[in-house]
Amino acid sequence: MTKIKKINRAYSVSNVLSKKFNPLSFSGDWEATLGKPDKAFSAIIWGNTTNGKTEAAIKLAKYLTNFGKVAYDSLEQGLSATIQQALIRNHMDTLGNSFILLDREPFDDLIERMSKPKSPDFLFIDSVQYTRITKAQYYQLKELMLKKGKGIIWISQAKGKLPKGSLADDIMFDVDLKLWVEGFKLFPDGRLNGGGEPFVIWAQKAAKYWKEII
Repeated sequence: MTKIKKINRAYSVSNVLSKKFNPLSFSGDWEATLGKPDKAFSAIIWGNTTNGKTEAAIKLAKYLTNFGKVAYDSLEQGLSATIQQALIRNHMDTLGNSFILLDREPFDDLIERMSKPKSPDFLFIDSVQYTRITKAQYYQLKELMLKKGKGIIWISQAKGKLPKGSLADDIMFDVDLKLWVEGFKLFPDGRLNGGGEPFVIWAQKAAKYWKEII
């Protein structure tokens, strides 16, 4: 007997208009840059070495602790002196248990962690190139996060002004927010609910960089 495939539900206009989302009440500089994204937003932060992408990710992670628990999977650097210094600069010790650092947690363990009832609300993965996952695994994690109403932020190395590698390129086209980092400024693009202004990651270094290239 042939099994009948279940067809996904079709939504009327009234169904769509009555759907409840969970926009984050961003304010200040982060609202000016990212607007008010839904809690289950997806993003990619990418940039060349020494331009401030890790610093940008840590600053965003700190801000997101205002809206839930944040996990940062440090795949590229692990529990390193560089990460330690970034946490010190941003006073992450004031956050208590609302921010946790994962030391090169592999994909299967990450899926298990994020599947738990009290898993973190936001997940950073640093970086795409060190995940060593397939596109199918990427979609597996994406669907899990969407189902649970949680946000996911990918950090990527760059090749020129684009994310490095085919998976990072696919992620850039798929996510809600595309966040390019250059000269200690973050430039937003994508499905923004407001925002659109550059975010200054490190004022002194940004001023020096942009003065030199003008």
